[in-house]
Parts: sequence; C-alpha cells; structure tokens
Amino acid sequence: MRDLKVAAVCMRSEFGGIADNVKRMDSFVREAASAGVDMICFPELSITGYSIREDLHPFTESIPGSTTDHLVKMAKENGIVILAGMLEKGKAKKPYISQVIVGPSGIIGVYRKTHLSPLERNVYQPGREIKTFSCDDITFGIQLCYESHFPELSTVMSLQGVDIIFFPYASPNKSPEDKRESWSRTLPARAFDNGVFVVACNQAGENGRGLYFPGVIVILGPTGKILYQYTGNEEKMIIGELHSKDLNRVRSDKMQSFMKYRRPELYGEISGTHKDKV
Repeated sequence: MRDLKVAAVCMRSEFGGIADNVKRMDSFVREAASAGVDMICFPELSITGYSIREDLHPFTESIPGSTTDHLVKMAKENGIVILAGMLEKGKAKKPYISQVIVGPSGIIGVYRKTHLSPLERNVYQPGREIKTFSCDDITFGIQLCYESHFPELSTVMSLQGVDIIFFPYASPNKSPEDKRESWSRTLPARAFDNGVFVVACNQAGENGRGLYFPGVIVILGPTGKILYQYTGNEEKMIIGELHSKDLNRVRSDKMQSFMKYRRPELYGEISGTHKDKV
C-alpha cells in the first residue's frame, strides 16, 4: 500500500431524490479533489436514499447506467476514486443494496450487500460474494452497515489482502453520540484483529420519509485507534491521511499481526464443515 488521502462523507440523502443527491455528492467530490484526496467514500444508498417501506422499483438502476456514467465523468474530471451507494436492479424481483466504485477510467467494481438486516430481507436480495477491489496499488474491501456485525467478513477480506475496509452506513435513529458508541464496540476490533485501516461514515439528517440519521464518521488505524472522527447532526466531510508505514509496522510486529497464526483447521463450525473427531 502507498500513502494516500481518503475522504469520508456524512450526507443527507433524500429517498428518491437521485438528481439532488448526486448534485450534492458532486460538490463534495470537487472539494475533496481540491484537497488532494485519492478516494472518497459516501454512505450506503447515498444516491438513492434509504427505505424499507417505499416502492423501490422506480428508483432502481442497472450498473452501468446513467447515474454511474455521471459518476465516472465526475471521477475523471476530478482525478479521484468514488465509492457511492445505490439501489441496483437485479435479475430477481428484489433489488440489491450496492456500493459502486468508479475511477477516472470507468467502473472499478460493484459490491452487493451480502448480509441483510431482518427488515431489509423483505425488500432486498442479498449479494452472494465477498469481493475485494484493487486500484492504484490499493487493495480494499467494503462492508455495508449491518455487515459490520459479522467479523468473518473482515477476516476473509484480510486474507484476500486488503489494506482498508470501508464501512458505509445508512443506520437511522439514536443520537450521534449513541451511534458512535455503538460503532466503538465493533469497528476498532475489525481494524485491530485484521491489521487494516477502517473508514466508516453514516448518512446524516432526515431522508424525507420519516427517518433520521445521526451523522458519524470514524477513520481508524490498523491498531484500532481512532485517527479522525466526526459526531453531529450536519453534513460533513472528514479527510484523513493513511500512511503505509503504520500498516507495515503493525504487520511486521508478531505481537500485533494475528492473521498468519490462524488455525483454520479448527474453524469448521463457522462454515458448517466441522467434522466430529473419531
């Protein structure tokens, strides 16, 4: 991994207000690019807005499509990699909750949320692959909101060589302080156990459909220590510098680098492949 600047954004995403949401994202992208940011991460469903009750189909889109074409143009004009959330039209009746990654040369990839909350299962379909992505000497993974509660995802991504895991959220309710406290029970562990940087951001404010999102951003180093953070009710962008030396220091320290000492032959119960000893 090389040194890089990342930006994480808390933004208000009105459900169905795709044009206005993308316009506001464009403003953040331009601001980030002027500060020399390499990658900018927007919240889960930042483009479409979040809902578990509305008729979703008028707001689903194919990838590639008109919105991703716009994002690619935005990335090319600003020389930046963009991670943005949207409702993706699938072959089945239910759409995916997807995070698309685009750069100046086009679409880098799409991550489809694999673990849906109990309420989301009624209206969305789950992704079926734990994917990681690489661009410009950076390997990274994405986990969407509810997925942060499944440590196996981070383990698999770490085994696939990620340096950073992005956690875009659309997590409503609670105060910003309570939401940050909730994240403090999961995200530092994901960073520390796997020796990776973690970048997390939530939607912020009202979504126009009765949901309120507390604004929280945290960027953590590979020791699990918070490097940058924001807690509040307003839209906000935080820019952080991630240094390769911090990653290398952890991974070269046998008391802080745990992945190489795993014993997967003992973990069969996790995957359902456990066999009783004879």
